Amino acid sequence: MLECLALAIYFEAQGEPDIGQVAVGQTILNRVADPRWPDNTCEVIYQGPRDSRGNMVRHKCQFSFYCDGRPDRPQPGAAWDQAQHNAYMAQTLHRVGVDVTAGATHYHADYVAPGWADRLRRLFQIGRHIFYR
Repeated sequence: MLECLALAIYFEAQGEPDIGQVAVGQTILNRVADPRWPDNTCEVIYQGPRDSRGNMVRHKCQFSFYCDGRPDRPQPGAAWDQAQHNAYMAQTLHRVGVDVTAGATHYHADYVAPGWADRLRRLFQIGRHIFYR
């Protein structure tokens, strides 16, 4: 489960400050804790519509990195190490009841405007990500 969380942080928030990466991770963990989504990290991250052959529908999944058509293998190095560390931090803080996102269940990059954002309460922005509940 921690590996899935680290992959999501790596691909969704690479280059963001540590607090931004932890916030992305905690947003995913908030979904795991919410009955509207699957109850484990990997299932939340890999959730989305599939075609008749069972393949993910490109650009239609919950987390864009998973169905963008590019390989989901991190490059060894500092960015991957940082993502793994921040996944651990997000999970550890979540376990002790510290949520840096104030309950966020959604986020998006500030350079896109998804239709769902108008239906949720905007909480704040960290780096390039805007968080919602």
